[in-house]
Amino acid sequence: MCGIFAYLGWRNPIPILLEGLSLLQYRGYDSAGLAVFHETGLHRFRCKGTIHDLRVAIGDFCPKGQVGIAHTRWATHGTPSELNAHPHMVSGVAIVHNGIIENHFELKSKLLDTGARFESETDTEVLCHLVAAELSIGRRFFDAVRESLRKVHGSYALAVMSDREPDVLVAARNDSPLVIGIGEKEFYISSDVTALLPFTNTVLFLEDGDVALLKRESIEIQNLAGSRVERSTRVIHDEFSPAECHGYAHFMLKEIYEQPFALKRTLSHYMPDRNDLIGLPDDCLEFFEQVEPKRLVCVACGTSYYACLEGKFVLEHTLKIPVEVDLASEFRYRPPLLDPQSLVILVSQSGETADTVGALREAKRQEAPTLGVCNVPGSTLARECDFVFYTHAGPEIGVASTKAFTSQLAAFVVLAVGWSAIRKALAPDRKREIARGLAEIPHLMEHTLKLDSRMRALSEQFSTAQNFLYLGRGPLYPIALEGALKLKEVSYVHAEGCPAGEIKHGPIALVDENMPVFILAQRDHLLPKVLNNLQEIHTRGGQILAVTDHSIESLSCPVVDQLKFPVTDWLLGAFLAVIPLQLFAYYMAVVRGLDVDKPRNLAKSVTVE
Repeated sequence: MCGIFAYLGWRNPIPILLEGLSLLQYRGYDSAGLAVFHETGLHRFRCKGTIHDLRVAIGDFCPKGQVGIAHTRWATHGTPSELNAHPHMVSGVAIVHNGIIENHFELKSKLLDTGARFESETDTEVLCHLVAAELSIGRRFFDAVRESLRKVHGSYALAVMSDREPDVLVAARNDSPLVIGIGEKEFYISSDVTALLPFTNTVLFLEDGDVALLKRESIEIQNLAGSRVERSTRVIHDEFSPAECHGYAHFMLKEIYEQPFALKRTLSHYMPDRNDLIGLPDDCLEFFEQVEPKRLVCVACGTSYYACLEGKFVLEHTLKIPVEVDLASEFRYRPPLLDPQSLVILVSQSGETADTVGALREAKRQEAPTLGVCNVPGSTLARECDFVFYTHAGPEIGVASTKAFTSQLAAFVVLAVGWSAIRKALAPDRKREIARGLAEIPHLMEHTLKLDSRMRALSEQFSTAQNFLYLGRGPLYPIALEGALKLKEVSYVHAEGCPAGEIKHGPIALVDENMPVFILAQRDHLLPKVLNNLQEIHTRGGQILAVTDHSIESLSCPVVDQLKFPVTDWLLGAFLAVIPLQLFAYYMAVVRGLDVDKPRNLAKSVTVE
């Protein structure tokens, strides 16, 4: 979840490191730091707080060297503090680290017995001591890092410096992403490919177990056993260029408003003529012809898990095949019962979510075919799945996912309708209806965004509320879950999402005159039941906020407000119903004076368990 950035080249590294950290800050913002070579040794700056605080601490310092490492932290081991901030340094060795060293207690105990002294609470400092110990017995720097990592169990992405070899950087990864950017006689290291793009679009993705030696004009990569390995470079395209706020107050708001454009970009790859036909690439169709599964298992975490719940409705409707949905953190440890006729669909915006990657590897261990749905080329999910379906949403910086979610919904619709051509499970007229409706969604999203001022006013009205209930049925049930999650993530208000039909099995006990309740509805076969649920909430004094399509002109009881989105196919209403809930969560955070893009205890990409 933390951010790593490093530089080796011919320029002053500090401005480069700070720019890289600024692009990575959404991965963690508890503390920040950097280390550079200066005259005869390493010089380090660290602080609790943001990249801005780090800039202030550095001031106008200008190092004599052209090598440096930097880190922005999301705390795992050790509280947020300057002492726990990276880089950690021991005896001329400096390290920045993402991940968790699972055997660090055992290693630390052994090191303490040899007289080592620790200043932090982190697992990372153990790595510094290990490398320093290897150097003390005469190993060259690269070998010292590699031999140290052979003693380590857990996940790591590392950038390491030593004052013994001031023109060298060492990078390593295992179960945590790390990318090398290749410039003109200069190299960059980053935990996220998008942070490299202001500097270069030629990149090399390290694989698990890789240890890379970077010099000004060469890269050498070995595995932990010391054998040389080759990794190919690739060029990243413009659509993954770094994001900027472009006049919006926060990335979250920008990305909410970006959804129509992002969805158009997603669909342009599969509906290039903007007609009523969805076409999958030939390699995708070949993959589906080969797998012929008897069941589908969708696996993800957080918002992507709710996209899977939505995808279940779409896949079962179009393909007439049973679909299971599971949380990756539960799936990988159960263990699941899989076989070659179970297609596992793994969904992750970053393609690096630790539990989802772990679920992927468990599926492959059981010889189940795997299909990844992700946004980032070259990510672990993209490289290791049997087939990958890109959402093409562009970079998402906001910690609370918005445009990635709706792009994932679109991916499920495109995959399902496109695949139905092979399975012949859906009538041609119905295929065209869904495709035509999907093509209209970006335009309908633009209309739905006009609810902005209404959602802002409602956030002011309910800014002191401490609890919310979100209810939906059918395809709008996952949207109730997603709406509740968004409110929790950025406004720190407790919210619960549940199927409207389940309220009498417990949640209705929460309802009184102090309970605001969002109820989602569209004109489908479940509408009469939702209206009954609405009446039940009204009878118990709940303050009802109804999110409905425009066809529902009258409700069964008075409500605080009825927020209408355009009418669309019942299978696609989720794309529109989620937008007012995103806006409400955003404005609740703003009204409460919170930093929307830096919600406490959260970071964008969960790359550790």
